[in-house]
Amino acid sequence: MATRAAPLQDVLAALRADGRPSLSFEFFPPRDDAGEQVLWRSLRRVEPLEPTFVSVTYGAGGSTRDRTVRATRALAEQTTMSPVAHLTCVSASRAELRRVVGEYVDAGVSSVLALRGDPPGGPGTPFERHPEGLGTALELVELLRTLGGFTVGVAAFPQPHPESADADADARVLALKARAGASFAVTQLFFEARLYTDLVQRSLDHGCDIPVLPGLMPMTSLKQAGTVAKLSGSPVPERLAERLAEAERTGGPEAVRRAGVQATVELGAELLEAGAPGLHLYTLNRSSASLEVARSLGLGSPASAPVAADAGAALAAVR
Repeated sequence: MATRAAPLQDVLAALRADGRPSLSFEFFPPRDDAGEQVLWRSLRRVEPLEPTFVSVTYGAGGSTRDRTVRATRALAEQTTMSPVAHLTCVSASRAELRRVVGEYVDAGVSSVLALRGDPPGGPGTPFERHPEGLGTALELVELLRTLGGFTVGVAAFPQPHPESADADADARVLALKARAGASFAVTQLFFEARLYTDLVQRSLDHGCDIPVLPGLMPMTSLKQAGTVAKLSGSPVPERLAERLAEAERTGGPEAVRRAGVQATVELGAELLEAGAPGLHLYTLNRSSASLEVARSLGLGSPASAPVAADAGAALAAVR
């Protein structure tokens, strides 16, 4: 098992104090042997950047819990990267949640992203609490704080959660999760910087000052943009959709990919210039586009980023 120099919450605090941005990537557990090969190729490609952490998701409705645990254990034992394990309330009793946490501890994992999770029936269907389980991410944070010295992360919502009354309600909940013991937050996918800065300001208004990492994903095809918008509930802005469509008309699929990566570089640079403490990149287990974004913005290990530039220079270059 790789040796971890410091708890993630301390690493994030040190980066924040020094004004250095964090870099993290999100993957999902493989469904089969072919998917496992794709995952590990992607992990080995991002490893030289020395990301602050790498997270591994649950499938919809908690359907990949066991594979998530195995993949997170392998990350801890076979790489130099610090894993953050996802944990959701979906279809799990308190005893089952404690068992999963115990498996993470046995694997040397000390950081958990605590999420309520999507309903097993998919987005838009009612969430049903397990009879012996938990119903909110706040309750899960509180449970984790009783189980040892975990660094606990939570989700944040630049656009209102589908079940929230409004954006301010989401900020209040984020503040409650921070008071309960969350050390950092990762946002759901979004495409406009103002959504992030507004979220951070609303959270500060409620006394929440934990690091909020923007979650970004390069849109590398028109089909992907439509699918992601539908599944995430984060609509692709009309300006970005038109940009991708124009790239498709003039240059085909590769031009769309370049336009999507460049748009994410521009957004990432704007966010970093606005004070974001780092970037969290959703990879869909294919790391090439996310690596291009990270390197273009000078994130990660300098030795691994030959095209690195500071955020200000990157933003100036795309204006």
